[in-house]
Amino acid sequence: MLLVQPLGDDTILQMTTSGQISDLAPLHEALTGWFEANREDLPWRRNRTPYTVWLSEVMLQQTQVSTVIPYHERFLSRFPDIDALAAASLDDVLKVWEGLGYYSRARNLHRTAQIIVNEHNGHLPSRIEDLRKLPGIGRYTAGAVASLAFRQDAPVLDGNLMRVLTRLFDLDDDITLAQTKRELWDLAEKILPAGRAGLWNEGLMELGRRICTPKSPRCDVCPLAPYCQAQKLGRQEERPVRRRKAAIPHYNVTAAVIRRADGRILIAQRPIDGMLGGLWEFPGGKQQPGETLPECLSREIREELGIRIDVGQEIAVIKHAYTHFRITLHAFLCDYVSGSPQAIDCADWAWVMLEELDDYAFPATDCKIIDMLRSLQDAIT
Repeated sequence: MLLVQPLGDDTILQMTTSGQISDLAPLHEALTGWFEANREDLPWRRNRTPYTVWLSEVMLQQTQVSTVIPYHERFLSRFPDIDALAAASLDDVLKVWEGLGYYSRARNLHRTAQIIVNEHNGHLPSRIEDLRKLPGIGRYTAGAVASLAFRQDAPVLDGNLMRVLTRLFDLDDDITLAQTKRELWDLAEKILPAGRAGLWNEGLMELGRRICTPKSPRCDVCPLAPYCQAQKLGRQEERPVRRRKAAIPHYNVTAAVIRRADGRILIAQRPIDGMLGGLWEFPGGKQQPGETLPECLSREIREELGIRIDVGQEIAVIKHAYTHFRITLHAFLCDYVSGSPQAIDCADWAWVMLEELDDYAFPATDCKIIDMLRSLQDAIT
């Protein structure tokens, strides 16, 4: 439990076993007062509705604010409300999302909008338990929507907030453990100011993003510095504690730009429920031990589409990092030889002209290949 206890000339928060939480009003006032005076002017704060709150919170998952702003504005321009989003095709949604990454978020937004229209009369539900039944809405997003859009006393906890809380209370438990996360959720709920959870939650989010940063936190201007145990003890850079990450694996991957005599290029759609689901790509796959890159590409095209190709020159080498692995993508110009394309290990396929590629949503790596193709247009047509 928590107790405000004096230490020298300042005040810090300490964990106790008293069974009750003391008056946290000074802590609440320090943070909410700072936030109200210093909040950043962001698009989703200007016209706050349940839809814009939900959309912004989904977009901000593992993505920086500066990156999200233009996508948020473009998405709302194309899909101004839940009805418009539900009525759109998944291809249209993915195209507007193109480049933002973590595409399961876009697929879940689309599915959830359709459920809301069909089962909730077009209105995002306000109850936490109803929100959490919807695709892509976990405990954090449900808490954010409930507190920011519906003024409910619901806690939130993500990586930024775990960092703030473990510093504020100088907690040395490994935050990657499920038990620690449960305790932090419990703590986040216990320190909520009744009736002002939305303001408090948003203040914590802003503090973690702008002040209580992962490295070199700005303790000299932090409104919670007088209450921060880790800062008082000089341990703020040691919090949060997390186990050392395992080495990130690396894979060599191939991609085929398959040309037909009429100038069309073959593209394939990734399986809807897999990684980057629903996006289009230049087909190919992961190199296996003992294979050359051309051998890998010929095998992958047979297995994925059932056709034969001649592998030509390499036109691009692209390095890219995902959350849990890294790749080096080798793209080759290839000529179609024989066979009728089949969706064996893909959702769909299409022969398209180079100028038609803009009509399809591609992952970031394939967008770089498209840029390369445009620079080589005379050589490939």
